[in-house]
Amino acid sequence: MTLKRRITVFFIAGLVVAAVAAVYYMPQRQQTVAASGSRRGGPSASEPVPVLATAARAADVPVYLDGVGTAKALNTVTVRSQVDGKIINISFTEGQDVPAGYVLAKIDPATYQAAFDQTVAKKAQDESQLANARLDLDRYTRLAATNAVNKQQLDTQRALVSQLEAQVKLDQAAIDNARAILSYTDIVAPIAGRTGIRLIDVGNLVRGAEATGIVIITQLRPISVFFSLPQQNLPDLTKGMAEGQLPVDALTADGKSALDKGKVTVIDNQVDQTTGTVKLRAEFPNNDLQLWPGQFVNVRVLIDTLRQVVVVPTAAIQRGPNGAFVYVLKDGDAVTVRRVTLTQQNDVQAVVATGLQAGERVVTTGFARLTEGTQVTVSSAEDAGQVTAPAARPRPDGTRGTRGGERAGEKAKRSPSAGLPPVANP
Repeated sequence: MTLKRRITVFFIAGLVVAAVAAVYYMPQRQQTVAASGSRRGGPSASEPVPVLATAARAADVPVYLDGVGTAKALNTVTVRSQVDGKIINISFTEGQDVPAGYVLAKIDPATYQAAFDQTVAKKAQDESQLANARLDLDRYTRLAATNAVNKQQLDTQRALVSQLEAQVKLDQAAIDNARAILSYTDIVAPIAGRTGIRLIDVGNLVRGAEATGIVIITQLRPISVFFSLPQQNLPDLTKGMAEGQLPVDALTADGKSALDKGKVTVIDNQVDQTTGTVKLRAEFPNNDLQLWPGQFVNVRVLIDTLRQVVVVPTAAIQRGPNGAFVYVLKDGDAVTVRRVTLTQQNDVQAVVATGLQAGERVVTTGFARLTEGTQVTVSSAEDAGQVTAPAARPRPDGTRGTRGGERAGEKAKRSPSAGLPPVANP
């Protein structure tokens, strides 16, 4: 056997011996590692399960109806010329807030001033004739007393005086008309609001019949928002409007904060049969101009407030074949399964109608290893940052919502369009 072949045989034999040793010692190594991990604090079925928990609390919970609306100016006016002529001056800046009566533009008044002067002169002429006719009537009256003139001549003079008096009144009416037409050469803002983009420039001829106009003025303070809600909410809406105007919030795009707070001013007098919705209009002060005409806005209407109901974080609610349940902490840091019925729920909190009392602690995390009677190690959800401490919520108007916790269950059948969607009782 050559040297090269001997080396190959020894190498193959060494590989076989190494493989056999690895197979023999691998199970013992795994057992050693498992035992070492157990000594270092690895998971054990007999050890308590770490969980986070928080206490159920009693709180006032507002009930909202959510919708999407469109902002619209309370008043919109296209300012047009009422007379024909050439624009000689524009005195506003685009985007300027103007008061009612502000002179926006001026039309050349020369021809209208001349027409006004003519009517004034005509009245002066007729007043002179009337004064002379009255003097003649006075003379004829004295002469008729002595039979110096006949009665027919006196009657004729009296009729002439009446005719000239009527002519003077006609002249005054012509003056008033000419003055009004002359005033139309000053194009003024009919309402207080904000001007838009200028639609015409200085030097252009305008006509009273033109539809283009000079500028569009919109009233932004206050402003209206139109939105629709399902017809199933009509009983709550009409009841709320009977008690007073319903508070409504215009929300930011993420729905977390309010752009402005207003009131529902009107509910449309009919339901749209094609969509099954009813249109509402809300009015907002819009002091900070957060709302703009044509803008899409998320709105929520406060229709009620549930007083002193039991509230838990939504993370604590679990669901199984028999419905919703929570894990409640017992004495001795053990958990028990408690079935609950929910009134309504959102991404943050759930309102519990039955099955839980305020002050009882519920588990919010660590459900995978929990069963009835499982021992747990509890940490506070507030300390872990999972649940924030509730802030005191002021009543929106001091009056709306009078139902207490004992009537919270009545909300279980509320329409799903509510701001906190209802959960059916198991």
